[in-house]
Amino acid sequence: MATIDKQPLTSMNITEEQLLNFKQLFPEVFTEGLKVDWEKLKLTLGETVDTGKERYGMNWPGKADCFKTIQQPSIATLVPAREESIDFDTTENLFIEGDNLEVLKLLQKSYLGKVKMIYIDPPYNTGNDFIYPDNFSENLQTYLEYTGQVDSEGRKFGTNADTDGRFHSKWLNMMYPRLFLAKNLLCEDGIVCISIGDNELANLIQVMNEIYGEENQICIFAWKSRAKPTNAGAAKYRPQKVSEYVVTYSKKNVEDHKFNVISSKQRTYPNQDIDGKYRTTTILTSNRGMFRRETMRFEIANFKPDEDFRWKAGYDFIKKLYDNNRIGFGDEGIPFEKKYEHEEKDPLYPLYTFVDPDLSGTAEQGKSDLNEIIGNKHGLDTVKPVNLMRYLIATFSSNDDIVLDFFAGSGTICQAILELNAEEIEQRKFIAVQLPQKHEVQEAISASFYTIAEITKARIKAVFSKIQKEKENKSLKEADSLFPNQNTEALDLGFKVFKLDHSNFKIWDATLEKEPEAIQQRLFEHIEHISHEAAQESILYELLLKSGFELTTPIEKINLADKTVFSIASGQLLICLEKELSHDCIKAMAEMQPTRVICLDEAFTGTNADALKTNAVQIMKSKGVVNFRTV
Repeated sequence: MATIDKQPLTSMNITEEQLLNFKQLFPEVFTEGLKVDWEKLKLTLGETVDTGKERYGMNWPGKADCFKTIQQPSIATLVPAREESIDFDTTENLFIEGDNLEVLKLLQKSYLGKVKMIYIDPPYNTGNDFIYPDNFSENLQTYLEYTGQVDSEGRKFGTNADTDGRFHSKWLNMMYPRLFLAKNLLCEDGIVCISIGDNELANLIQVMNEIYGEENQICIFAWKSRAKPTNAGAAKYRPQKVSEYVVTYSKKNVEDHKFNVISSKQRTYPNQDIDGKYRTTTILTSNRGMFRRETMRFEIANFKPDEDFRWKAGYDFIKKLYDNNRIGFGDEGIPFEKKYEHEEKDPLYPLYTFVDPDLSGTAEQGKSDLNEIIGNKHGLDTVKPVNLMRYLIATFSSNDDIVLDFFAGSGTICQAILELNAEEIEQRKFIAVQLPQKHEVQEAISASFYTIAEITKARIKAVFSKIQKEKENKSLKEADSLFPNQNTEALDLGFKVFKLDHSNFKIWDATLEKEPEAIQQRLFEHIEHISHEAAQESILYELLLKSGFELTTPIEKINLADKTVFSIASGQLLICLEKELSHDCIKAMAEMQPTRVICLDEAFTGTNADALKTNAVQIMKSKGVVNFRTV
């Protein structure tokens, strides 16, 4: 009997992927499969191998466990939440509610090498801010226990007190796996920006040098986070920490990057002649002082500057401007230079590593930004300013790029992207990930902000409303609109909401206790391996995600031989979730010649189940469908 391959239901195997990449560089050091001949690798690298016990690098308690965490595939899934979304079927923006470590693992297949920019604002490790625990394995169970979705004893996230003996180690153990996994999602010219304070700046730079390479550090931006000092009494005589940082790295080839720069002013061109719209500037300069330039006081068009003035350039240059209609004369006969709109580029802000407060804004402004959008009942004190996010996004991303923030917080990055898109009529997409961290401020809870994730979603929706209102007022207030003289119909004012949860399939857990009774119980449970509570759409998106398709991929529901089939990405993948398949349906799917087909294993039922499976394999092969799998 022909067998049908099983569809993998775990996230991407990071170890295998790294070995495959390594094999492309050093194929000669591999033996059977993906096993490395370490002695041969040493010979290949020659004198570059460091065999000493003491090596330059960074180490801390728990670092080895970070790699175990990275290599452990996720068996979770992302469940769609249509009721909390806007324009679910058409939008390309994503908000994911869940633990970002599990989410990053789940995104590995679908978004590998597709993200242009990552921005994150992780905990600064001040001793009071929220921190993930490291005293037990972080996984889906940890997340479900924390969010109260399963019963638990003592599973709580909390603060990382600076009196803890492993204060810095805990922070590093939380950050390292996330930064490592995030790198895989960046495209080849991708950029990562990480906000940080003084406490962990040095450690973050060391970690980034290890993961991304010291040579790929772009810069460390500094910005003024507070407009007013917070000192009191004797503390006023101490240096005030008002700077925060944005550590910025590229995935590779930092020297090849050319970044976007921002116009420092908006010019107007009030005049017009046969050559177009123009503005005027002086063409004369002072001739006073010790070094008078009499040779630059020549006559053009019957005009010669008096002794206190001279032309800005020599005769040949000025004569060429005049001959090309670039010099005019005012009412009093004083010459001016014409600067034409089609010939000029706006002056640009240099990309200084100190970001001017006029460009970045401050944390106080960040809080005001949030208050303006959702009111002041959110209970958050430290919020990044929208202007800082806009500056970074405009510098490091362009139209159609994907921007990822897996410490989304209140959603400042989402607001910045949406507003930039509205102003420029562009289509940057965001993926925002936020843990549903329970709020502790009673005022926020009373306003129905039970978790930080609720604030994020509320902010995104409020920004949609703001932009939509601007669109509706466009015809009435054209000059004041965000979108003068532009078509706004293409704007994406929606987002899909997904939530981290158990897989819809019962996946064998190798960490089970080894008692025969426990194993027997699990075997009985796996007779029906699809959860009874699983909704069809949840199963569909889990298969989509674990087949390597983006969560925003177009899905079409079609009917083939009286069976419902989902066509993914214009027929590249067909998924049939019917619990009983027919020969006609299998044939109809094969005739569409998709790249892949996935069906339920239980759909091959009845006395002819084995024969139907054999026929299905042959029918698929005859039509060139080589990737036919069941779950």
